[in-house]
Amino acid sequence: MNSQWKLAALSGLCGATAALVVVYAGNALGLFPANGPAIHAYLMAHPEIVADMSNALQQQQDDAEALASQHAVDKLGVKAFFNPKIAYITGPANAKTTVVEMFDYNCPYCRQSFPAVKKFYAQHKNDTRFAFIEFPIKGPDSTFAARVALAARKQGDKYLALHFALMNETDHVDANTILSDAQKVGIDMNKLQADMKAPDVTLGINESLALAEAAKVSGTPFFVINGKIRPGALDDDILNQMAKG
Repeated sequence: MNSQWKLAALSGLCGATAALVVVYAGNALGLFPANGPAIHAYLMAHPEIVADMSNALQQQQDDAEALASQHAVDKLGVKAFFNPKIAYITGPANAKTTVVEMFDYNCPYCRQSFPAVKKFYAQHKNDTRFAFIEFPIKGPDSTFAARVALAARKQGDKYLALHFALMNETDHVDANTILSDAQKVGIDMNKLQADMKAPDVTLGINESLALAEAAKVSGTPFFVINGKIRPGALDDDILNQMAKG
């Protein structure tokens, strides 16, 4: 049984289970007719009901997860995300505005958010404290990219040049793409290869994963802006509004 088939089967099972839950709940609330055949006929005539209830249930679950994550971040404190062992930190130490992003270079929603992040960084790099945190969760290529990026931090401002180059990619980034981008932005490749083997690079990835677990972060991108979380993609308007808070 291949993994795609397993995933499809699992999705189908979850969907069927969710449908049973919402139907049961709807029946208990008196939203549906009382007997089985009548329920079936009613749902066949109004299939949008199950979809609406399933969407509402999913939204409730997402809201609960976000609330739990916000509580975890509040408990950890924003300073936990500005640990130089984990994050690439830039901007004034006493800045009133703070922006944290946890990301994966193969995350489509990270790339979707990238134009807004890059624009905001360009406009506010002198008045905002930024923390860019590797959170590789999409397989070996993402882990390799994080290792290269962490090693690139040892070459000063070359890190951001590499970060922007990788986020600007449109296809899956593998070792060839990652190293090619590193070379294009002027990174010393011999130094990079040596630095990738350094213990603090491995430690940085491990501590990043541990921080994500403590903050109840389950996906990318994950933003913490002025202490308030934003799971998922954002745009200019959302970023600017959160930064004002």
